Amino acid sequence: MKLLNLLTAASITALTVLPSGASAQQKTLYVAGYGGSFEKTMRDEVIPEFEKANGVKVEYVAGNSTDTLAKLQAQKGNQQIDVAIVDDGPMYQAIQLGFCGKVDGLPADLYDAARFKDDRAVGVGLVATGLMYNTKVFAEKGWAPPTSWNDLKDPKYQKQIVIPPINNTYGLHTLLMLAKMNGGSESNVTAGFKILKDEVNPNVLAYEPSPGKMTELFQSGQAVLAVWGSARVQSFANTGFPVDFVYPREGAVTLLTTACPIAKPNASPLASSFVKLLLDPKVQLVMLKEYGYGPVVKSVVVPPELGKMAPIGERTTKLYTPDWSIINEKREEWTKRWNREVER
Repeated sequence: MKLLNLLTAASITALTVLPSGASAQQKTLYVAGYGGSFEKTMRDEVIPEFEKANGVKVEYVAGNSTDTLAKLQAQKGNQQIDVAIVDDGPMYQAIQLGFCGKVDGLPADLYDAARFKDDRAVGVGLVATGLMYNTKVFAEKGWAPPTSWNDLKDPKYQKQIVIPPINNTYGLHTLLMLAKMNGGSESNVTAGFKILKDEVNPNVLAYEPSPGKMTELFQSGQAVLAVWGSARVQSFANTGFPVDFVYPREGAVTLLTTACPIAKPNASPLASSFVKLLLDPKVQLVMLKEYGYGPVVKSVVVPPELGKMAPIGERTTKLYTPDWSIINEKREEWTKRWNREVER
């Protein structure tokens, strides 16, 4: 379903048209965000309408959140990126490092969970980190669907599990949940490292950060169980592949997809406009349909046929939200430990 069919010309114009002088200042807008199916939707259903409404060319720079943050750090003082779309953890770091400008004119009916201090960023979609499994293979083998993070330790999945690495939010969430379930917390993840090293590692086929490679490993039949986000699983299931998403009984983990305009001299107002377009209720429905993103705007009415995997309604009460103020201080240390003990 094309965005052209969903958005009226009036709604796009209200969100994106700026004075001609602003458009004249900058003919190219650089948007850095996720790759894979997210990039495809941005290119197919969001960017063309924005370009047409504003007379601007949007260049999309694909990469995971830590890649985008690394680019911002490398370009400090000479930022090439205009808009960053990243996970909530790296976004807190980006704000702390002074990379994000203010988003002006955010909608009044935005959920509190999507707001950041001083409007230096905004959540554009709510995701849950949990488990993905191949429903066809499980049925053929007579296996019950997974229900717990502890299923990652089950030896019947030897070399059939895929977990993203710790520099990816899904891998980090895995470490945190295994620690939390065994007496740990963000301040003490030793138990999580021990379980990953001793009990989960024998089952891991690959610690894979690429969404494309993740789907390939499932399509080839090499992988049958993975840690992934509801948004990614929804997108994969939309292709017709037999996968489903599980909210583990110990809880799924909150992952907020966020966006911010990059602070720099003569920053284009178009950057803030692009961010706000992602909050338009009709775009929110596109992201719900394509990715299972839980809407962050209260006025979004979710049709019954959508949101099968999304963290909406009662599911949101069962989400665990990590403390990023602690995590971001420890992340570099944990990454080194992960490379030393887990992914060797």
